Amino acid sequence: MTAVLPSSPSSLPLHLRQRSQPQLSSASSVATTIETANSNGPGDVANPPPAKIWWSNSIFFVGTHVAALVGMYYRPPSSVPRATLALFVVVWQAACFGITIGYHRLYSHRAFRATIGVRIVLAALGSLAFQGSIKWWCLRHRLHHRFTDDPLHDPYSATRGLLFSHMGWIFYKPSYPKLSTIDRTDLERDPVVRFQHKYYVPLALFFGLVMPTCVGWWGWGDALGSWIYGGLVARLAIWHCTFLVNSLAHWDGLQPYSDENTSRGNFIMALLTCGEGNHNYHHAFPQDFRAEPSLLAWDPSKWIILLMDWAGWVYALRRAREEDVCGAREYMRMKIGMRRSGKGGVGEVEVSAESSYSSASSEGEDEVSSFHASDSSSSSLSSSSLSSSVTSLSPLTSSKLTIPGKVVPIWNEEQLMAYVRGDDMVTPDAEGDPTEGRSVKTKKCVLVIDGFVVDVSLYLGEHPGGASLLRAYAVPVRPLDTRSQPPPPPPPSERRTSPMNNPNPEEERVKGACTESERVECVKRPRDGEEKWRKATWAFAGGMNNHSRAARARLGELSVATVVW
Repeated sequence: MTAVLPSSPSSLPLHLRQRSQPQLSSASSVATTIETANSNGPGDVANPPPAKIWWSNSIFFVGTHVAALVGMYYRPPSSVPRATLALFVVVWQAACFGITIGYHRLYSHRAFRATIGVRIVLAALGSLAFQGSIKWWCLRHRLHHRFTDDPLHDPYSATRGLLFSHMGWIFYKPSYPKLSTIDRTDLERDPVVRFQHKYYVPLALFFGLVMPTCVGWWGWGDALGSWIYGGLVARLAIWHCTFLVNSLAHWDGLQPYSDENTSRGNFIMALLTCGEGNHNYHHAFPQDFRAEPSLLAWDPSKWIILLMDWAGWVYALRRAREEDVCGAREYMRMKIGMRRSGKGGVGEVEVSAESSYSSASSEGEDEVSSFHASDSSSSSLSSSSLSSSVTSLSPLTSSKLTIPGKVVPIWNEEQLMAYVRGDDMVTPDAEGDPTEGRSVKTKKCVLVIDGFVVDVSLYLGEHPGGASLLRAYAVPVRPLDTRSQPPPPPPPSERRTSPMNNPNPEEERVKGACTESERVECVKRPRDGEEKWRKATWAFAGGMNNHSRAARARLGELSVATVVW
């Protein structure tokens, strides 16, 4: 039997509809926002304690600003040699490239791979920036991407105000409930990262303060000026240029690729941050080594990476797929056009733009029978649907996790487990004839997302969150005679009324039901004792990551079947 993967988003359940753009809040509303944030995921704290001041960090941060201002007052730029001012620019840009190329694109997003020599140089330049070790910087940044704009889990969430996202977060001791869920295996395996993390303080002091002073002293006899401008003032420049990516790049600019979060593109930002200005593209496609796909767009970090790739110093450069980039751009173009023309409300614009793009992306494909969802209270298929060649799927699978016109088979649990084990797979012979090959077993990494069987075996190396996260929610390999029981139905307090099975949306909801404004964990909350692989729907739908539209489309492409229990 087969099931048709639909393209209409009109039946998307409330908790998985396209998230509207978060509204930036003032600092005064931060406490209320955090208190009301739902935190039912693993490792969450329902009522987080008040943040404590990080006095040592605060004193160092403020002291550096005061020392730099005092130094500039007594030694203004007009009174120092030009070589000292040149040293300031060189140190500033070198530290900036250490962050953008090293900390950010290489280590945080694994956008390319580098030789040991390049990694050592980038680690030294990153130490020059005084922004923490590679390991700590990357873990915090990966958390930012996984929960962008979340006032509780995003370390420098823009929804907590412009000042907080710029530098306010620096003054508080970090408390990240979900930091333990971030993949760090690649960082812990790298000897450069381990060495820099262990000796970060002496390395930062040497490269950031001692070395510029010595260069100015030995080079042109201006040790004091070099310490002020190459050590202190350059530190302020690299700090605040980096912080602008966290604050201004989530506050002002264009959104040509996605409006699912507050990230924006800003040319002025690109000039100040060695090419990190198109932050909207970066959040839409974080695994791309480019901050903008166009070769001519201002991104010196990208040009340096390409130059090192030509020299053989870096390799395995990762790029977002052209169809994903074009699809995101076309979606936003149509959505903005419909919004400007005043065609329908916000929800209608969302649905119409999604439908238009789905139609455009499937142009030229064979038409497949239409789909109408009929059951939103369960993610499994009813037994009566097995007699039909086309089945009704759950609301989630009927919209966001699909490719127009794709047909997938319907499996039972035994078929699912056989696929995971790789039973009856045939390896072709030397001449490519599968009939003459031999039967082998190849275990696969498979997820079950709201009834869809998703084979991510070939996607493990591409996943921005790391392969270990996918493996954690993969279906385990079971013996042939072992059958698992489906999870029990959720208690009434976790059920909700959906407009798909309730003709009257204004009808009184079940007590404790989720509303559209509530977080997704309330709807797909994993229950105690439930096997982890059965929590994959919850994890994908927001429990472990805020996935983009491109990610949801890719999941649809990787779907190979639906499963019934």
